[in-house]
This record gives sequence, C-alpha cells and structure tokens, in this order.
Amino acid sequence: MSASAPASARPAGLRRQAEALASALPPLMAEARHLAATVQLGEHGRRLSGMGDEFWQYRPAHAGDEARAIDWRRSARSDAQFVREKEWQAAQSVHLWVDDARSMEFSGDPGRQSKADRARLLALALAVLLIRAGERVGLADPVAPPRSGEIQLLRLAQRFTAPAGAADFGAPEARAILTGSRAVFVSDFLGDPAPVEEALGRAADRGVAGVILQVLDPVEEAFPFDGRTVFESMGGTLRHETRKAGDLRDRYLERLAERKTRLAHVAATAGWLFGTHHTGDPAQVALLWLYQALRKERR
Repeated sequence: MSASAPASARPAGLRRQAEALASALPPLMAEARHLAATVQLGEHGRRLSGMGDEFWQYRPAHAGDEARAIDWRRSARSDAQFVREKEWQAAQSVHLWVDDARSMEFSGDPGRQSKADRARLLALALAVLLIRAGERVGLADPVAPPRSGEIQLLRLAQRFTAPAGAADFGAPEARAILTGSRAVFVSDFLGDPAPVEEALGRAADRGVAGVILQVLDPVEEAFPFDGRTVFESMGGTLRHETRKAGDLRDRYLERLAERKTRLAHVAATAGWLFGTHHTGDPAQVALLWLYQALRKERR
C-alpha cells in the first residue's frame, strides 16, 4: 500500500550501487550493534546433558561412572552418590529471511523508518546476539549458509543493504534451511499467503521450528484515509482510486485481522511462533521478543 510515500530511489549504475552499499553498511552495522547492546541477555543452553560449562542438574551415580565425576560435596549430604551434570551447549544454526520486496519500502511518515529498514535492523541485531551466544547464523537461501564470527555479520550486512527486489510482495525462501535448525521470517506478509504456508510446510517437514514476525507501519494498522485517495503499490503495478476511502476502512481492517489470524494459525500448525511489530514502536521490544521466542523454540 502506498497512499503517501513514494518508492525510494535506486542507484542507476554499478558505481552508484557500490557507493550506496558502502555508505549504508557501516551505519546499519553500527545501529544493529547498538540495538543489540540495549538488550541484556545471558548465555543459554539446550536443556540436555553434555559438553558445556553451565551446571544443569545432579543425578544419582551409576555403575561405571568415574570417581572424578562424582560431586563429593553433594553426596556427603545424603547416603547416595551424585554426579554433577553440565548442560549441553552445542551451536545451533539459525536461518534468516528478510523480505526485500517493494511493499517493504513503505513508510506512512517521512520521519519514521520504512518497514524494510526496520526489518533489516532487527534481523542484523538478532544475528549479533546469536553469534555472540555462539550460534551459527545465515540466510534462508544458499548464498549465505549459517556461519559464526564477525565476518559472517559483515556478509549479512552486505546482503541486507543490497537494493530491493522487483516484486511488489515477497515470498519466503526455505530451500536451503538445514534439517533440525531454526528460522526467522520477517515481512509485512501482505501478499499472497500461499507461498508462506508452503515454505512453512517444507520447513516443518524437516524438523525446522522458528518465528514469523510481521512488520507493519502504523498507517497500515489504522487506515486513516478519507475522501478521494489513490492507493498504489510500491512497485506501481497495482492501483486503486476511490472518492470515499473512509468507506473502505472497516473492510480493510477486517481483512487485515483475518490475515493475522491465518498467519498465526499456519505458524502454530508448523510449530512456529507468530508476532506483529509496528515501526512506530521501539525496536528493542521486537528484538527481545524475537530472541526469547527462539529460546522458547529450542526447549
């Protein structure tokens, strides 16, 4: 939907594209790191016994346990012997899909971030948190498979600062998602929901759980239009003119509510979590929700 905001300009030549990417990447990375720093999060485990540094539980000693594995201080408090187990902390692969379609460029206020800018910021800040926690993070397409380390963050930032795609609405990419991994899909999800359902079905079949975050502009939630209004998609392929925009408000809000309900149902069926974030709200709230949602999916 584009009632008031024009499509953002695109670099015309290769040199200008390179300059635009070079100028956008450092600010995006800096902003993502700053956002990640505002969310204080500790180490997390997998709730399984294995290699790690964090204490998980005591269990009764079994035949074959080595003497050095027995916690003699805990055992001294009872007639039985106990082994101190640590929590398994193997790295997890997390795949990100951030919609780069033209619809994501919309902003209902010149002073407010576009949906695309907010989505990219959240995804990169989430990657910062995950990689700091020892996880491997990548994209849902084969171009950037999950890896750890600072260089991977730069790869992701480069991808997120690339020019937007040509389509009006995006569809999730799930072909390269590893079996048993985690995934995060970030979009406005205002296009055809069938590709979303298909991608979630393929992911669920491979034991992938994850999170869907719908990013919307406050204007898209309130529909404050009245009188003569021209609605045009960000790509210019869809256009609707009306003299009584206010008469469309109830039907629009009803269809938006139906879309959210459908997304939540599809997510729940696949074992995923669904949430909505508005670009007028603080990004920290959405980042914390994303991280906690992924932790919940691991258990």
